[in-house]
Amino acid sequence: MLLRSDGTPTYMLAVVVDDHDMGVTQIIRGDDHLTNAARQSHIYQAMGWSIPAWAHIPLIHGADGAKLSKRHGALGVDAYRAMGYLPEALRNYLVRLGWSQGDREFFSTQDMIEAFDLAQVHRSPARFDFVKLENMNGHYMRAANDAELTQALIDTLPYLPRGPEKLAALDDRKRAQLLAAMPGLKERAKTLVQLSDSADYLFDQRPLKLEPKAAELIAKGRAHLAALHPRLAALTEWSAAATEAAVRAQAEATGAKLGDLAQPLRAALTGKTTSPGIFDVLETLGREESLGRIADQAGG
Repeated sequence: MLLRSDGTPTYMLAVVVDDHDMGVTQIIRGDDHLTNAARQSHIYQAMGWSIPAWAHIPLIHGADGAKLSKRHGALGVDAYRAMGYLPEALRNYLVRLGWSQGDREFFSTQDMIEAFDLAQVHRSPARFDFVKLENMNGHYMRAANDAELTQALIDTLPYLPRGPEKLAALDDRKRAQLLAAMPGLKERAKTLVQLSDSADYLFDQRPLKLEPKAAELIAKGRAHLAALHPRLAALTEWSAAATEAAVRAQAEATGAKLGDLAQPLRAALTGKTTSPGIFDVLETLGREESLGRIADQAGG
């Protein structure tokens, strides 16, 4: 049928006319449209129009082998942005779904344009795998220029948890701190959400809200924090190297292991049990903020 009972065109007619009017000469679409090709060919011939070149490729399936749907994460681009994926990583992952060029995994956009060939598209459906996408995104983040990745995170903050709050606090000083911390932040993160979460310590206000396990570490190591505070306060230079030397000297003086001091120190400075390198955290936060956070936890 080409027309509905009310005289309006059906999809089969409308898509042919629309593609012809737009001058479409090549069409790549899912193989669920393969049966439409014969019907549409008849319409093109009846109109006396040239038939476009069609390529029908396998659909993308979810990890369970079923046709990809919203329950698998088949969402709009804005959803993937909110999940913290870089545009270039998502493009790379999508172009590799059902297409390959040997064992090569990573392609720049220009590489994709130059290398893509329909003859290399697989005949069987590809499976969308969030683990692989996340790993690819992590690769792109680690390889990214620090300044560009910092800007990418800032641009994405409106869509991330706590992002608007961080954006409101992002003055020149915070921006500089975020850039300085980026080498350590991006090593552990695979998405911009994880990257933003790792940067929480830069935006948290004193006194910090402690994770339960961080509170336990502080309770066990409060004496170490109290002893570390004056040693760190006496430093004439505030850098990762200088603070590390001071903490190591304190550990050696007390016969404690470095971890016995570093773990409660991390908890006091970030409120968490995991973070970028603790001495990098000290340098990024600066003398005044670091000593203030240590004092908050050492005295109670």
